[in-house]
Amino acid sequence: MTTAAGTDAGYTSAPEVGNLSRAGNLFQLLRDGKARTRAELAETTGLARSTVASRIDALINSGLVGPAGEASSTGGRPPSRFAFNPAARVVLAVDVGATHVIVAVTDLGGNVLAERRLGQEVADGPDVVLGRVVTAGRELLAESGRALGDLAGMGIGLPGPVEHDSGRPVKPPIMPGWDGFDVVTYVQRYLPVPVLVDNDVNIMALGERTAYWPDDENFLFVKVATGIGAGIISSGQLQRGANGTAGDLGHVRVPRGDDVLCRCGNHGCLEALASGPAVARQLQSQGLEATNGADVLRLVGEGNLQAIQALRQAGRDVGDVLATVVNLLNPSIIIIGGSVGEAGEHLVAGIREVVYRRSLPLATTHLRIGISMAGQRAAILGASHMVTQHVLSPSVIEATLQAAG
Repeated sequence: MTTAAGTDAGYTSAPEVGNLSRAGNLFQLLRDGKARTRAELAETTGLARSTVASRIDALINSGLVGPAGEASSTGGRPPSRFAFNPAARVVLAVDVGATHVIVAVTDLGGNVLAERRLGQEVADGPDVVLGRVVTAGRELLAESGRALGDLAGMGIGLPGPVEHDSGRPVKPPIMPGWDGFDVVTYVQRYLPVPVLVDNDVNIMALGERTAYWPDDENFLFVKVATGIGAGIISSGQLQRGANGTAGDLGHVRVPRGDDVLCRCGNHGCLEALASGPAVARQLQSQGLEATNGADVLRLVGEGNLQAIQALRQAGRDVGDVLATVVNLLNPSIIIIGGSVGEAGEHLVAGIREVVYRRSLPLATTHLRIGISMAGQRAAILGASHMVTQHVLSPSVIEATLQAAG
């Protein structure tokens, strides 16, 4: 049974190569997509051509490596080139939010082949939500023309803390009925493949960084939506903390919120002041029609001055917390995402205003703060990457080839 615990190697900056005499390790050299000949691989690795040939033949038989044209001939028959074949298998990537579920089929290169967005309350419980996920996943596989046997694994992001070793949610504040639920076992009853589970903001950070900022090893992704959280990548590694709660910015106290009660039971939490529903409540108290973050953004888009000011203040509140984070972690880039964050220029302006004023000058000298480029696909890209880094790791490739042989 596979959970998020098996994916640590997936958060390094590059695939591990290790002992190149094994096919699983040799395969890592091909994962960059560059086509190579057997002779080039032998020269790079120092292995005998016969050894390289047998390893490449095994990878070709698995479908993970395929022909990629011919190299220039120096006399005689031109040598064949080979490259990683990302279409060999597919991944189901799932983003479970507070009020939505996105299910996608991707290839092993993270390219989205089919996608479906469902209106779904996570509060309806794991049986309902995961039941819809499994059904949608099967339907999308069929729509993509892929069989269940083509499925390499499934990655799932959940909007709450996830225990690293088991993939189970741990006392998630907005997920009644999910605490301790065995997500992996439930899904594997219907889809017998590796299932990896992580917090949604963690995989959003992973997806955004992999797709757009691969060279930034100290990276912070902040999701502002129904809740507020952060995914932290430090020295190229995703940081979960001891119990999977690293990055839970939403329940950090904000100075101006002493009299504001949060749903966690404390007063003054960032989420109670700056999340989409929190800003909507503030506008509602001023006589405006707003019940959620989408309404706030609609009012901002219409040029409503009260909504613009409220969103800007929410940004300042987020900035108050992030200023401390910047001093503590010294990221090179902070990306703001989530349904409110990715559409909120005024929110980001408020964040920049406070972070650049309150953080240490040295920490902000080269700091960039921007809006998510992956948008609503950040979690999908991260879930896909989480799975592919696991199923394409040297040990799993080696085990797969041995089982096939």
